Amino acid sequence: MRVVVQRVSQAGVSAGGKLLGSIDKGLVLLVAFRDSDAEPELRWMADKVWGLRVFPDENRKMNLSAGDVGGALLIVSQFTLYGDVSRGKRPSFVEAARPEKAVTLYERFVQVCREGPGRVETGEFGAMMDVELVNDGPVTILIDR
Repeated sequence: MRVVVQRVSQAGVSAGGKLLGSIDKGLVLLVAFRDSDAEPELRWMADKVWGLRVFPDENRKMNLSAGDVGGALLIVSQFTLYGDVSRGKRPSFVEAARPEKAVTLYERFVQVCREGPGRVETGEFGAMMDVELVNDGPVTILIDR
């Protein structure tokens, strides 16, 4: 499982001109799965992102989590995170989970994240989406499991 986490002051995702989800302060999660991913990876990742201390405290030190600051998550599926360009210039996606498995993992990951301390919004699995965000900091973290 691979997640790109971006701390944002606001973000939204839409498809076909329809707004699917939006948040103010929080984290945008671009998520991708492998066929070998299962419940333990999903739970580990949900715990990791909700506990990630990337928000500033009163001393401007990154010491607070999204839950601590009343932040939300915006979760967007993005299989291209497993794009391998080590051979040639056209990405290979053989490491990414096949869509029928990935959709199940994505939906379960969203459910597990909703057990956390804040609101969770999503995009639409498999859709061509427009993601708009204001990266706060900027802070961007890559997490592999």
